[in-house]
Amino acid sequence: MSDDPLPRLREICLSLPEATEKISHGSPTWFVRKSFVSYTPYHHGSEHLAFWCAAPPGVQEELVAEEPGRFFRPPYVGHRGWLGVILDGEGELAPDWEEIREIATDAYRCVAPKKLIAVLDGQA
Repeated sequence: MSDDPLPRLREICLSLPEATEKISHGSPTWFVRKSFVSYTPYHHGSEHLAFWCAAPPGVQEELVAEEPGRFFRPPYVGHRGWLGVILDGEGELAPDWEEIREIATDAYRCVAPKKLIAVLDGQA
């Protein structure tokens, strides 16, 4: 697999019911009515390749406190609880793609309509 995490992140996001991709603010962003994940490579000179995503209440604070080498409070949307996830860490800080799938799915759940969450859960 390529070192470029974008194809893997894209596959995860587009596997969710009715998710679409558009360029927003110059970066690939995934939507289900509203945005739920935005790829932010080295955003405004940031030292990291990362993505930002919607997160359930309290998750951003918890993950940033537990693992500041893997997670951060992103600018612009961090005050709304969005989570920043570093994609270019190495060793113990390398991306855990199963965890990233869970994080992206939780982000989707934060913005998706109830009928699509039911589809995701296999109830529709």
